[in-house]
Amino acid sequence: MRRNRIVFAVLWLLSLAGISFYGGAVSYGFFFCMTLIPAVCLLYLLAVYFCFHIYQEIGQRDVVCSQPVSYYFVLQNESFFAFAGLGVTLFSDLSYVEDIPDGMEFELLPGDRYPFHTRLVCRYRGEYEVGVKEIAVRDFLRLFSVRYRNPGTIKALVKPRIPVLSVLRTLPEALEYARRENRLAKDWPDVTARDYQPGDPLKRVHWGAAAREGKLKTREEYGEQKEGIVLFLDTKRYGTDRREFLPLENRMLEIVLALGMVFVRENLPFSFYWGQRQPRSMQVERMPDFDALYGQMCELAFDPLEDPEAMPEALAGSGRLNGSRIVVGVLHELGSAVLELADRLAREGTLVVLYLTGAGKRGRPVPQNEPLLRIVEIPTEADLEELL
Repeated sequence: MRRNRIVFAVLWLLSLAGISFYGGAVSYGFFFCMTLIPAVCLLYLLAVYFCFHIYQEIGQRDVVCSQPVSYYFVLQNESFFAFAGLGVTLFSDLSYVEDIPDGMEFELLPGDRYPFHTRLVCRYRGEYEVGVKEIAVRDFLRLFSVRYRNPGTIKALVKPRIPVLSVLRTLPEALEYARRENRLAKDWPDVTARDYQPGDPLKRVHWGAAAREGKLKTREEYGEQKEGIVLFLDTKRYGTDRREFLPLENRMLEIVLALGMVFVRENLPFSFYWGQRQPRSMQVERMPDFDALYGQMCELAFDPLEDPEAMPEALAGSGRLNGSRIVVGVLHELGSAVLELADRLAREGTLVVLYLTGAGKRGRPVPQNEPLLRIVEIPTEADLEELL
């Protein structure tokens, strides 16, 4: 296009020189013709802008991250004149369209219609625009180009995917713990007893222990002795550019869902905590509970005003982590409060695993001589199935 403009400028200067030094009808006709060409080109661009139509649709608005969905769009010339150059630019930072390169250019004669049946893939969880982003219109001589945003953009509501892990490399103790607890629950469901509390059913009174100790004792069932696993999530939004915070948030949610699926599959109940300004929690034991957890993760809104230090401080102050066998955190930054809590729990015999996503910051050096404290760094674009 730059070359065409240079050629046109040279020709216009020659026409100007012709009327200045020679005159005559031919020189003036050539000059007026060269002078009117830019105006005609601009009028042509204006006509194409009002006459060109593009239609697009996706198979479903609710999309799962990284799973292709059907995508259809059509370029159509419904006018009586040809469209010389139409460039199509797609949203490519958060999604992509299969088999269609970005920046394609088309020429459409009157009545021409180009339909495309393909698939669209959304990379990250969230709600954002997909498909055709903008249109570039060029004139016949390629002197001018006008870009305008597609007025019919599509917004997709993208849900996080659930990575399925065959093994849990970074936390093999959880699977060993699951096998041991399930074996004990099957063979010795009532090996311990606690003091009787008002409301306990009489059929669970351990009469032998009551006779030995001289007071009522209640049999403990599986899962009652100790809360096994605690999982918490940092819900602070880091950054203002969605191309930066969406991949990070998507990866953090994938880690939570992948771990949760493994725990449920292995019959390992766990408590999940998230949110700093308004802390929330839920107990996940079976698949219906996991479905509820997935629904919460689909609707979870990360907040830039969250304090990542508030969650560990609240958990430590409430005593909810006391007696937990395994504590798992999904974070982006390792603040002092998190490390102090993790160090204390590890010294008390609790296995602490902290998943640090992206290029996370560390408030202070991580203790290197504590075998029960483990830091696992997870890049945002790496294969999660290979890392977890």
